[in-house]
Amino acid sequence: MDYNDLISGMKRFGACDEDVCINSLGIASNMINDDVIISPGWEPQKMPGLGKAELLTSSAPLYGSKVWNIKNGDMEMTFIKTGCGAPAFMDTLLPLGISKCKRIIFISSAGALDTEIGIGDIVIPEYSVCGDGASRYIASDKLGVDTFGEKAYPDTSLLKLLKIETENICNKNNVKWHIGRAFCTDTIFAQFPHIDSIINTGCNLLDMETAVAFRAAKLMKKPLVALFCASDNTMANKSLISGRTQTEEDYRQLVRREVVPNIILNLIKAGRCT
Repeated sequence: MDYNDLISGMKRFGACDEDVCINSLGIASNMINDDVIISPGWEPQKMPGLGKAELLTSSAPLYGSKVWNIKNGDMEMTFIKTGCGAPAFMDTLLPLGISKCKRIIFISSAGALDTEIGIGDIVIPEYSVCGDGASRYIASDKLGVDTFGEKAYPDTSLLKLLKIETENICNKNNVKWHIGRAFCTDTIFAQFPHIDSIINTGCNLLDMETAVAFRAAKLMKKPLVALFCASDNTMANKSLISGRTQTEEDYRQLVRREVVPNIILNLIKAGRCT
């Protein structure tokens, strides 16, 4: 399967190119900037250092996603909040394939499966193991092809730049950062009986979107990387369900507010120079 198969499938049932963005994101494709920041749950208000945000869409037609235009000096970015989970994320990401965007930065929280990763630490996934169901819809034109357990990867060149900028910013701010190996799950509630099996795949990170994000970006031929801030650590008995302290949550929010925006802005500047 390639990206044109997806667009051709829609056109077969009456859609045109512009319908794709308008009816998915609530804006025309020409309103999307070269640099796109995409997140399942974060909004730019949590990271004021990114720049001045203008809300373009408060509830897009398909999933109620939100879209902002962000200005910071001579830099302009598009920020999209997709909603959580692989299906909503995939259906909000894929319309960018017909836009002019040149780089996509996926930012979010993620759960650690390694006691060395603290709450609030920065984690960059170098790959994601598919544990979601949405990925199979873009893996092949045959739905019977099972993608469970397959690895998906971010863009190599953009990942290299992200590591450099993350190291620089984290060192300046005395924030720990790690390389992650994500397992992309479809569930929070039902994941806990399977934690040992997930760890046995070699993963040290849990999220709900990376596998489909990396696969969809490759399909669109758009470079994409992921930048995470650890929200919990199941192995330290500090999961999303219980165990985290307010001090840990305050630190996580501090890192998201003060550190993550600087990494993003530096990465965009570096990406524009390549």
